[in-house]
Amino acid sequence: MMIKNNRANEIFAGSKDKNILIIGDIMMDEYLSGNVSRISPEAPVPVVEIARETVRFGGAANVALNIKSLGCEPLLIGLLGKDQMGENFTNLMQKSHLNTSGLVYSSQRPTTVKTRIIGDGQHIARVDKENKSNASLEEAEQLKHKIREIIAQADGVILQDYNKGVLTKEIITFTIEQCNQKRILVSVDPKFTNFMAYKNTTIFKPNVIEAQQAVARNFETEEEVEAAGFELMQKLNTESILLTRGKKGLSLFEKNKPVVHIPTQARKVADVSGAGDTVISTMTAACLGGATKQEAAILANIAAGVVVEEIGIVPIDKNKLLSTIES
Repeated sequence: MMIKNNRANEIFAGSKDKNILIIGDIMMDEYLSGNVSRISPEAPVPVVEIARETVRFGGAANVALNIKSLGCEPLLIGLLGKDQMGENFTNLMQKSHLNTSGLVYSSQRPTTVKTRIIGDGQHIARVDKENKSNASLEEAEQLKHKIREIIAQADGVILQDYNKGVLTKEIITFTIEQCNQKRILVSVDPKFTNFMAYKNTTIFKPNVIEAQQAVARNFETEEEVEAAGFELMQKLNTESILLTRGKKGLSLFEKNKPVVHIPTQARKVADVSGAGDTVISTMTAACLGGATKQEAAILANIAAGVVVEEIGIVPIDKNKLLSTIES
């Protein structure tokens, strides 16, 4: 199951400058890195002397960065707190030449921040600052206003759900209805809480754990995987499902077509964080560039293999992706 370099170039040339609207949970990933030379006298924990502080886009913002790296134009809608990290996020968006018109600022919740403490190259702890409650009525109205305002510019939409409160059932239904009315491709990277609310979409990308929870059973064999995939397709009335299966790669389900199983492409896995963001971004961009869903899934699989070789959450580099594809 292959795709040639010239075909991949043709697809990405077709998706160049397409506007892709990403709606979902925005996060900041903060890394505090340093050296450990002693144990704290206050508790049996290491003391990390911080030498470097870095921040990166996380959550839906990482999807926006992937979309930008693939040559498309991301339009991001999500919630930030009226706090220092929200201001830092906006500044980082501007420095990265990303459109900030879809950002909604709330005094009711903080900006979601995942702080990772790293000592002597080892991950010691993670500290999360977040509010996972659903968007308030006021926040939801502001989000819907942004969606109405921006969706007219979009060639495709990605709903990126991390269960942090932006994608409520109301926002999900509202957005998908808008997309279907305007015949806009809509892709979904779901979480379990509102899993079954994502009906009538173009591409639905759960991981295997989420899919097992949704059908209320485990599956191991290829036959069990295929039965579950088609069951979900029927329940969700989606055009396609791209099931991510970790070391077993991807499985693509389409109506009236046989399942396509795509094995992993990673040569050396360093960090799987952010691989799902890369898969949904590449799949969506490739489909907008004229790829079949099978071609798009193959490219998404290769892209995931590239990013997991890097430490930390990083977007796909299109040139590096293309260089790994045989001519």
